[in-house]
Amino acid sequence: MHSEPLPAAATPGYLTEALRRCGALGDGVVGAVAVDTDRDTIVSRILRLRLSYNVAANAAPRSLILKTSLPARAGYKWIAGRQEVAFYTNVAATTPRAPVPLCFDAHWNAETNDWHLLLEDLSESHVTLGNWPLPPSFEQSCTIVAAWARFHAGWWDDARLGVSVGAWIEYGEARAAALADAVDRFAARLGDRLAPARLDTYHRLIDAAPRLYRRYTAHRHMTIVHGDAHVWNLFLPRAEGSDDIRFFDWDTWRLGIAASDLAYMMALHWFPEHRRRAEQRLLDHYHAVLLAQGVSGYDRRTLDEDYRFSVLWQLTTPVWQAFYDIPPWIWWNHLERIFAAIDDLSCRELLQA
Repeated sequence: MHSEPLPAAATPGYLTEALRRCGALGDGVVGAVAVDTDRDTIVSRILRLRLSYNVAANAAPRSLILKTSLPARAGYKWIAGRQEVAFYTNVAATTPRAPVPLCFDAHWNAETNDWHLLLEDLSESHVTLGNWPLPPSFEQSCTIVAAWARFHAGWWDDARLGVSVGAWIEYGEARAAALADAVDRFAARLGDRLAPARLDTYHRLIDAAPRLYRRYTAHRHMTIVHGDAHVWNLFLPRAEGSDDIRFFDWDTWRLGIAASDLAYMMALHWFPEHRRRAEQRLLDHYHAVLLAQGVSGYDRRTLDEDYRFSVLWQLTTPVWQAFYDIPPWIWWNHLERIFAAIDDLSCRELLQA
């Protein structure tokens, strides 16, 4: 049983107004709300709400997912919710056939950091992959990368990027100093568990960062990326043969290089033997779908270059996860897998001037 009281967004009155505002309820009235499930993630609280109505509301949702702030994480270094609310407000709302759950209400309070999302409950039509860390089958993986290709292509070099949607990240002295400090903290925490050769790779990455970052600051062949694109952050359709993938957990979305989502999905999360067998074939499939969606001037070799670049930068993911107090059982495995990937793909070559 959850010890925290129900959020205000789970009350009948609030739900009635929220569903009316988005056109999902009409004149209906939410009469009662029951909580089917209530669980905490690392940074949020997620409730499945079952709704009943006092006035006929045949088209209104019978259940909703409420994702909201977690009081136990108040004062946490990572301010959760803000980016995800912005995604549903600014990106999903303007993306045709967005591969995400429908959002009925998105709220962020800048003064208190309180936030919530009221999302479509997809439990009857979709299922999560489950069985972490078992990867999906190759057929499922093809469906997943094709869905990413369609989403990435929809925002590829869009004129709104960095203007009305998202902001470009500048790699200046402050960002360089923050990365160097995070690496120092990471090395101090691990001590002799971080091999000298690996620490040297981190230092070389920091030294090469201003040059490597030119790929990003060119702002060409860029799109919206998820930033946490592992295969357990999506819903697979239950219907046989359907490609209706829905991605969730958008709290780290940003403007970036599409291949970073693929590197995060495969190089960071998949163990070497499985990744080696699937990686290039999935990149082939992703590229074919990308071109079929109308992306031009982006050949397969360029995708390979972007993928290696992105795999190299994924070295920083365990560092930042440790900095933000993500549990070691997550980032320690990432550390081992990503170093295996940069060895397999000869990514250290990119550190040479």
